Formats: sequence, structure tokens, C-alpha cells
Amino acid sequence: MQASTHLIKGNLEVKISKRRDLPCFREFKERKSTLTRNLCIRRGSICSGLSSGAVSMGAELARARDNVETVARSLIKFRSVKGGDVEDLAPINPHETSTGTVLPFVGVACLGAILFGYHLGVVNGALDYLSKDLGIAQNAVMQGWVVSTLLAAAAVGSFTGGALADKFGRTRTFQLDAIPLIIGAVLTAIAQNVQTMIIGRLLAGIGIGITSAIVPLYISEISPTDIRGALGSVNQLFICIGILAALVAGLPLSRSPVWWRGMFGLAVIPSILLALGMTYSPESPRWLFQQGKISEAEKSIGTLYGKERVPEVMYELRTAGQGSTEPEAGWIDLFSKRYWKVVSVGAALFFFQQFAGINAVVYYSTAVFRSAGIASDVAASALVGASNVFGTVIASSLMDRQGRKSLLITSFSGMGASMLLLSLSFTWKVLAPYSGILAVVGTVLYVLSFSLGAGPVPALLLPEIFASRIRAKAVALSLCMHWISNFVIGLYFLSVVDKFGISVVYLVFTAVCLLAVLFMAGNVVETKGRSLEEIELALNPTT
Repeated sequence: MQASTHLIKGNLEVKISKRRDLPCFREFKERKSTLTRNLCIRRGSICSGLSSGAVSMGAELARARDNVETVARSLIKFRSVKGGDVEDLAPINPHETSTGTVLPFVGVACLGAILFGYHLGVVNGALDYLSKDLGIAQNAVMQGWVVSTLLAAAAVGSFTGGALADKFGRTRTFQLDAIPLIIGAVLTAIAQNVQTMIIGRLLAGIGIGITSAIVPLYISEISPTDIRGALGSVNQLFICIGILAALVAGLPLSRSPVWWRGMFGLAVIPSILLALGMTYSPESPRWLFQQGKISEAEKSIGTLYGKERVPEVMYELRTAGQGSTEPEAGWIDLFSKRYWKVVSVGAALFFFQQFAGINAVVYYSTAVFRSAGIASDVAASALVGASNVFGTVIASSLMDRQGRKSLLITSFSGMGASMLLLSLSFTWKVLAPYSGILAVVGTVLYVLSFSLGAGPVPALLLPEIFASRIRAKAVALSLCMHWISNFVIGLYFLSVVDKFGISVVYLVFTAVCLLAVLFMAGNVVETKGRSLEEIELALNPTT
């Protein structure tokens, strides 16, 4: 009987040893004895039958072995990385209901996105009025500096935002960022000369630059995998809402020309709310884990997802193994052979986003709409803004179903077709009777196409594809490309149009959209349905 017992136990160990290459084996080994005892209690015949003979005992142990493996598979989640693809072999607690929620904290972070959009849009309606009050009504160069200073400062802010987020954490960086946002809003509201106005715009620009880097970073790191796409696209939605809020805030200008000061001062309110809200928001569990603050990471996970999910999420973080095995990356690491390809993809996404013509379309939309007989600047801006918001809402619902890559390709394809339509509406004589209508349709379709993918996806995709040790800095570098491109377009667009004509410029934008489609198809990876740790293992299997 003893020989038979040893033989059966040996078979059980051999069976289990075949799984030693799986990441979960240690956890399985720790739980095996407990699981076997539980099964022994539940199935009394296994224990009581030991004296009945080797044959009956062997049958019972075989059944026990099968039950151990079945229960273990239902409790343990393991990943398999093959050929760069990550596949889920067994989910942990698939029917477990979470008691945590991330929505209030995503909402607090999106106050930064509202400020982003508001500061971009507030100067459009107020520029003529503040120019008269500050004595620069006849100085187009100084007016240009009032507008573009914000963009140049935002490039600096986005570049420093990553380093601040790595050093102080995501929530603390939000709170620090509120300082230039508040001071900048106050200075622009009380400015008595153009110098004070430019200083205020500089501070506000630094603030929204930092915001542009850490809002998508924070949202991606706290969002559950299955809705991360939808929550990530909310960032772009709130930017659009911020722009619309700036347009609405400008409506009283027709009755009160000095209201432009109130428009700039309103930005103080969401800045203060952002600082206060982040006081009660949990820090990113991934950042805490990377810093070795395990107990704080577990507390943050419990707040975000519920205490019952703490073991699961901590297991994923340990599997990725980034926080304990490698130090934080420096700026030079972004250009190493290991990371340069994925970093260059991030920078290219924002390059194509800006040089595909979105800001040029927005800047020129008023003239286009006037050619169609729509004389109201507010009506033109509202239609463009509403199209942007509508498309972004649709993108939010599609992000986790259609995937990021397919939305990008569809978006740039639609933008290219719309640009071609806009160009032809200005040049083809056969279309001359319908040029106004076609120009309006082309503009609206372009903005809709942009908002479906090219607008929301880059800011969402970047934190997903970057490894945890380079994530903050790589996002900041990519966003620096965004702001520099934005600045160049805003500075030179009208001059280029004067020299070559709007039709030629739109044809160039069409070509950029086509190049973007080819680039996305060959270089962008799909991240839908994958956790950040899975994506990191797939793109950086040596980490």
C-alpha cells in the first residue's frame, strides 16, 4: 500500500511540475497544501478510505488531484507571452463585483483638461477687446505674442511635467500645477499692460502644458482595463468642453467690453477645485509600486477598485516587475535602442495630429463659413465645437470595442478625404456654385473625423505603450512635440496661405493624412483589452 501511495503521489507531483514554467507556479505551490486539506475535509471518503486498500485509495487520490488542479485554475491568473503577443489564459475571479470606483477621480483629473481647452479658447473672443484696453490694437505682432506665448510655454510645461510626475507623484504634481494656473489666470485678468498679460499667459501656458502631460497619464494608470479606452477619451471630451466654455464665456462681451477680464479670471475656479480635489484623490498604484511603497499601493488599489481586487492587481504589478528590478529612466534612456522605436511612435502621433491641419481648419473656419453665407463668428465656432464634442462622445463609446489603431486609421482617412473635398471646393470651377456648402460640409466632416480618433487616441495610447519606467518622461516628450507643432502651425499658417493659397495648403494636409494612415498601419500596436502590464511585457519582453 505504501508503494502504491508513493507512486500515485509521484504522479501528482510530475503532473504539477509540468507547469513550473508558468509565472503563477510559486503562488500555486503555496496554496496547494491548503487546497488539498480543504478537499480532504469536503470529501471524507478520501481520508477515511486510506485503510481500505491501495486500489480504492489510488482512485480517490486521482480524483483529489483533478480537483486540486481545477480549483487552482479558477483561483490563479497567469499570463503567457508568445511572439510578442500577450494572451489571458485564465482570469482571476471573473464574476467578482468591485466595490471601488474610479469615476470621481477621473472627473477631478478632467478639471485639468477643461483648463487646457479653456485657456486655448479664451483668447479668441477676447483678443480684440483686450488689445484696445492694452494699447496693442494696431500691433499685430504683439497680438500674435499674446496668442502664441501660451503655446510656447505649454511646450516647456509638458516637457517638465513628466519629471515632476516621476519625482513627486501624479496627485502632488496636479497640486503643484495649480500654482501657475491660478497666478496666470489672476495676472491676465488684472493686466494693465501687455507685459503683464504675456507673463500671465506664460504661467498659464506652463500650467496647461503640465496638465496635458499628467491628465492622460493619471487616467490611464488608475482606469480598469475594460473601460480604460472610454475613460481615456474623456480627456479629449473635456478639452472640447473647455473650449466651448470659453466661447460661451465670451457672449457677454457684446454688452460689456471689459468682460474680457472676467473671462480670464474664471479660470481660477477650476484651478482651485483641481488642487482641492487631488487632496482626496488616490495616488497612482503603479507609481507607488515603482517607488517601493507597497502598503500605500495596496491602499490606493482598494480605493479605486475595491479591497477584493488588491491581490489581483498587486500580482499583475509584481509580474511586470518594473518597480523593483530597474531604476527610473533618465531622459537619455528614451533615445536608447531599447525604447527609441516606441518613443518615436509617440512623437509621430502628435506630429501627424497637428500637421494634418486641425488647427489650420479651426483658424480658417470663420472665413470658410462666411464664404457660405454664415456671417456669425459665434455660429461658426459653435458648429465646429459641437462637431468636435459629438465626435468625441462617439469615440468614447467605440474606443474599447473597435480598438485604438482602427479608430486612428479611420480618422486620418476621413480627415484626408475631407481635406481633399475642401481643396477641390476652392479650385474646381464645376463645383463653384456649391463651393460654400461643400466648404462647410468638408469642415464639419474633417472635425468629426478628427474627433473620432486623431484627437482622443494619441493622448490615450501613449501612456499605454510606454513602459512604466519611462512612461511619464516619454509622454512629456511626445506632448512637447504636440505643442511645438501647434506653435509652428499657429505662427506660420496664415503666411503660407497668403503665399501659396488655401487650396494648395489643404492638398499638403491631405498628403500628410495619407502618410499618417500608412504609418499607423505599420507601426502602431493595438492595446484594446490589455492591461498596462500586459502591453509592457509584449513590447518590452526583456524587461
